[in-house]
Amino acid sequence: MSTVPDSDFNALRRDLDAYATELGFAGLGVANIALEEDERHLLAWLEAGMHGQMHYMQRHGVRRARPAELKPGTLRVISVRMDYWPSAADDAWETLADGRRAYVSRYALGRDYHKLMRNALQKLADRIAERIGPFGHRVFVDSGPVLEKALARNAGLGWIGKHTNLIARDAGSWFFLGELYTDLPLPADAPASGHCGTCSACMPACPTGAIVAPWKLDARRCISYLTIELDGAIPVELRPLLGNRIYGCDDCQLVCPWNKFARAASHPTLAQLRNSLDTATLIDLFAWSAEDFDLRMRGSAIRRIGHERWLRNIAVALGNGPADDDAKAALRARANDESALVREHVAWALARLTEPRAAAD
Repeated sequence: MSTVPDSDFNALRRDLDAYATELGFAGLGVANIALEEDERHLLAWLEAGMHGQMHYMQRHGVRRARPAELKPGTLRVISVRMDYWPSAADDAWETLADGRRAYVSRYALGRDYHKLMRNALQKLADRIAERIGPFGHRVFVDSGPVLEKALARNAGLGWIGKHTNLIARDAGSWFFLGELYTDLPLPADAPASGHCGTCSACMPACPTGAIVAPWKLDARRCISYLTIELDGAIPVELRPLLGNRIYGCDDCQLVCPWNKFARAASHPTLAQLRNSLDTATLIDLFAWSAEDFDLRMRGSAIRRIGHERWLRNIAVALGNGPADDDAKAALRARANDESALVREHVAWALARLTEPRAAAD
């Protein structure tokens, strides 16, 4: 327990916003760690099997909803937001409408955010330690069993929308979250209230119907899960619904009215587009060798899915696109790929392009 006077913690809290801005964060809040209702929601979701192959969600059990068990001594969580909307990217809807182009989730068009945010959060911890002395803390950026959206809500950064993403009134939902678990008794901010109202635009916008009810996402149908987390074959019945989305999906955010307030990425690392992924064609990306993929995706969040899943996803997208000779030729060039997973998806795609579409579906 810290021996720093409460008055000093009040003053520290007032200065944390300035520290956050200096470090590139667009918002900061301090959350209490009471997550009992969120824990019940998590357990019901896991019991329903909606986490699919994300076994780590179940493996960590209730520690995800109990910060003091994950990091003993935790009293508060400092939650931060970093905006990433790539304002220089080609229009998302135009890309989605062009079956020859590849759609990559907007967050992955630039450099991977994990290291950037983790370093900034550690600098924030160092700044705090310089002021009050050593204290117990741990930094998280998608690096542990953390209910980041619930904590961000408790910290006043936004509310959890019906699509299960966090929404801020002044910034929409195009931002990353990170956390600093701390044993400091900082004054907690008031939790954010919800402002979705009667709007449910995100639900019918989901291409696969993964938002099965307000605030309930069946990950097994989510395109982000299917193209990123799933390490096997994409279910045949869902493949036609993926369209040209080869890494993630943004449809529920693209239709959200609150994203008219979205803020462009301010950090140059996040604002800079890489590998022209906002304009790339499926055929060009499908031609990448494993070495090309490894080289081009260094420093990208996409790298973690590996070349095999990259080809799997693009094969499906090609099968959903125009049945032109170039697409067929690209697929036939991979028909004998060393990966059985890739071969199976290529065969499906070729069948889609050479047989009547209704029959292939």
